[in-house]
Amino acid sequence: MKSREEIKASAVNTITIEAQAISNLKKYINDDFAKSVEKIIESKGRVVITGIGKSAIIAEKIVATLNSTGTPAIFMHAADAIHGDLGIVQQEDITICISNSGNSPEIKVLTPMLKSLGSCLIAMVGNLDSYLARQADLIINTTVEKEASPGNPAPTTSTTAQLVMGDALAIALLQCRGFSTKDFARYHPGGALGKQLYLKVGDLYINNEKPEVNQSANIKDIILEISSKRLGATAVVQNNSLKGIITDGDLRRMLQKGNNLETLKAENIMSRNPKTIQKDTLAIDALQLMRQNNITQLLVVDGDTYLGIVHLHDILNEGII
Repeated sequence: MKSREEIKASAVNTITIEAQAISNLKKYINDDFAKSVEKIIESKGRVVITGIGKSAIIAEKIVATLNSTGTPAIFMHAADAIHGDLGIVQQEDITICISNSGNSPEIKVLTPMLKSLGSCLIAMVGNLDSYLARQADLIINTTVEKEASPGNPAPTTSTTAQLVMGDALAIALLQCRGFSTKDFARYHPGGALGKQLYLKVGDLYINNEKPEVNQSANIKDIILEISSKRLGATAVVQNNSLKGIITDGDLRRMLQKGNNLETLKAENIMSRNPKTIQKDTLAIDALQLMRQNNITQLLVVDGDTYLGIVHLHDILNEGII
């Protein structure tokens, strides 16, 4: 068993080796890289990404990144491709074949088959003297000096380089397409960012009760309304006009003053000019307003019409922060 210091030194060494390899990738961003981006942008098809072994796993990640950033992509395992899945590739598609050595048996079988389909073949390869590199139309160079593992038995630095170069490709495509944060949210409607950009107050308050009392309501009616609707507050409405809000905090403060409960009415307790929010406002903006005013609920309105209450918990439960 290694000592803790030796374990930490091993980890630091791995990170150092891989960091240096990633830094070296900058010199491989050449015309072939730019042409690859242009080919993909101009293509009417998809990006089909293939590989074998660890490179296949990296290929799947790059496919996911491309799809989420506006570039249609699909994964094809190199071994499956030579056993029937080659039909995935269409003539208008762009094919990216990922391989560190560029000489694995499956890649050597697959490459001429891809060429025969007429699809543009881009090699993401770490060996420029390989079979794959010689057959490719364009080359994205992912050469690394060495793997991080002693004796180079396992792909480590090489797959990290492939992953980073895939990210570089995806971001270059994203920027060329003018892909925006709103576009990203459209592809991630269930994620936190997506909800920040589309979830509105109107989507939340409708799941709650609509607490309200009139100005002459007595203390018992007020307490029952707040308790039964479980939102910690009630609106005070008179002749369809919003007059104020009473929160459970207002009730506690009123009791501390020792007022005569028999004579108190809603108009004596309510906070006038309550904080309101339009139903079409984004939920993230409602959260910001609550934070600014140190409150946990807002009265939801449509124009001047009271609709209900949105609570802090409604927003937090959506996981948008």
